[in-house]
Amino acid sequence: MTKVSRRALGFWTCLALVMGNMIGSGVYLLPATLAPLGWNGMIGWIVTIGGALCLAFVFARLGAKLPIAGGPYAFTQAAFGPGAGFAVAWSYWVLIWAGNAAIAVAVVSALSLIFPILGKLPALAALAIIWGLIAVNIRGVGLAGRVQFVTMALKLVPLVGVIALAIWLLLRDGSGAIAANPPVPIGAGAIAGAAAITFWGFLGVESATVPADKIDNAAHVVPRVTLIGTALTGLVYLLVSAATAFLMPAAVTAASPAPIAEFLGRELGSGTADLAALFAAISAFGALNGFILLQGEVPRAMAQGGVFPAWFGKEGARGTPVRAHLVSGVLVTLVALSNYARGMGELFTFIASVSLAAGMLAYLASALAAIRLLPDDLPLKIASLFAAAFVLWMVYGLGLEADLWGLALLIAGLPVYLWVRHSRAAPAS
Repeated sequence: MTKVSRRALGFWTCLALVMGNMIGSGVYLLPATLAPLGWNGMIGWIVTIGGALCLAFVFARLGAKLPIAGGPYAFTQAAFGPGAGFAVAWSYWVLIWAGNAAIAVAVVSALSLIFPILGKLPALAALAIIWGLIAVNIRGVGLAGRVQFVTMALKLVPLVGVIALAIWLLLRDGSGAIAANPPVPIGAGAIAGAAAITFWGFLGVESATVPADKIDNAAHVVPRVTLIGTALTGLVYLLVSAATAFLMPAAVTAASPAPIAEFLGRELGSGTADLAALFAAISAFGALNGFILLQGEVPRAMAQGGVFPAWFGKEGARGTPVRAHLVSGVLVTLVALSNYARGMGELFTFIASVSLAAGMLAYLASALAAIRLLPDDLPLKIASLFAAAFVLWMVYGLGLEADLWGLALLIAGLPVYLWVRHSRAAPAS
């Protein structure tokens, strides 16, 4: 049998993984959510971009210091031991597979504008997409990387189109292009809520650190793609969000199931709107592919690190964690089916908020791990403190309901940890 190369990911594929995981459903759906917030939404974006860049700096330095598989889990375990490592790995894994259900719904939401029948059974359509991509990732990390690269290139097309159209409208009409929206009072609570929501668009900032053992020259590549990818993504988000926030009536944006398509369609015709909806589906599809790769890699790294059942660490003939992918797929399926009665917008918002709440521990612990592992790096210490404060602020912004659901999902991992500890401590028979 041909030996499978474990170092299957290079610089450009990793950059596509980082940017492709971040630029997914958020940039297409969040303008509608943020429209009623007025300037609070734009300030939220700016705060989130700053926080994401601090986190990117943290992951870049940690990725250079510890170029090993596992990302947040590996860094936390190295800094604070296996108990903390398990808690972070569990929270991050929950974030991924629960969030994947929301991303899949976003794919279906965009496609339903072209094929309305999909909107009648969004959960089932989402599951068909999820399991198709699980099959791709089981087939091999190289194939998953190629899918990520192609979808990354395609998803930029409508976003560049939005930015170009906004510039053209401003050059043509000047201040007359700016929509007359009613003023919205600026408040700390509204900004915190906006920042918590907009961070959904930056999930994946750590993506290159998770499959580090499959990356060529990981100590060099991981830091570069993490910083470059986050900075470019933040620039795209800011320009696209500003275009829809200032050049479209807020009421129209808030009521639209596809605000980016709406923006393009208003100037370029309904056919353009349908095309933009297709690209929105491709964008979310690419992000889903990248996060499905991670939902298999995280439990594999946990198992190989001794804090998860060893069964999850077994790899198939092509070097992929088949068992971890299948179990993660079943969990995503349960999340989607347990909420099948919700509408697409409500389903997306609920799952996204809960997955964010569950996963915040991973980001907080990574920031604290950086201070512990690299105590003499003053710029990193400053960035880590800002990142930790930002994460805590986002927890507040997500609200009590989402935080309680996230806490419940974290507590659900306790029996698994105790079982693994007991089984490893028990003498061999």
